[in-house]
Amino acid sequence: MTASAALEPTSTRSLPQRRPFAPGSRLWDETGLITFSLTAGSAFLLQTMEPSIAAVVDEHSTFRTDPMGRAVRSIASVMMWIYGGEDALAEADRLRAMHASLNTTDAHGTKHKALASGPWAWVLHTGTFAFTENSKYFSRSPLTDAEKEAVFQEMVQLMRNFAVAPKEIPASYAEFETFFADTVANHLVATDTARDYLRVIRSVAPPKQLPRALAPLWRAAVAPVGRMQYFVTVGTTPDVARAKLGLTWTESDERKLRALGWLLARTVALLPERVRYFPIAFEARRLERDRLRLRKLIDFRPI
Repeated sequence: MTASAALEPTSTRSLPQRRPFAPGSRLWDETGLITFSLTAGSAFLLQTMEPSIAAVVDEHSTFRTDPMGRAVRSIASVMMWIYGGEDALAEADRLRAMHASLNTTDAHGTKHKALASGPWAWVLHTGTFAFTENSKYFSRSPLTDAEKEAVFQEMVQLMRNFAVAPKEIPASYAEFETFFADTVANHLVATDTARDYLRVIRSVAPPKQLPRALAPLWRAAVAPVGRMQYFVTVGTTPDVARAKLGLTWTESDERKLRALGWLLARTVALLPERVRYFPIAFEARRLERDRLRLRKLIDFRPI
């Protein structure tokens, strides 16, 4: 079975129109948490194992030369997808326009396009996987089956915002699981881009603007963070993908990851909201509370 064969026909399905996300969704409540970045690593690793994405990233991405800059820009962009209001759709359009020219030909003469429907959809599909893995390890209340389905339908909305082709969108979370497992097993490959990404996150290079004299201090300070990100990335990557990359993961490693997740889930929940959420997410949530307070004052004003 191929990845495309795992999807059901979409001709009879009613898919949502493009629209910004609003408060009340699971993505609104959880995407902006600082723990989001932990499983974003496995999402990007799975993207770099997709042949077309790997080829385009290899030629055009700055993840090797400016890993911190790329990470900050990527996280800010994802925050816009959920918390940007009308600007969220503009951000999706900006990314599509930016990727339209990111095409390349690999050493075997195969042409790869960043906006090819399968690879473009795969980026969002890895986001679905990363969200559910994040809940599994770093949430006090892992998603139930019903909640996974609800989150998936929110991801369908996100895919529509990014103009993902309907043929690339499974109808349900159960179909997504089948499609995802098939893609990992039969389409993803071990690429040099994926291996380079693992190397980069394990030892994050200093930002370009940091004075060279401070580089040793930077490396010492971020070394524990890099080790943790590498550990979590490997641990939240599917077994089949790990095996393709030659990565090992033991029962002891799994226990350590679950213990780390238990601790972070309870620690992060105690942090002030301004620290618990990335800046764009925090400000969007604060502005929404202000809007609701103003609405209440308007509704109950003396007349």
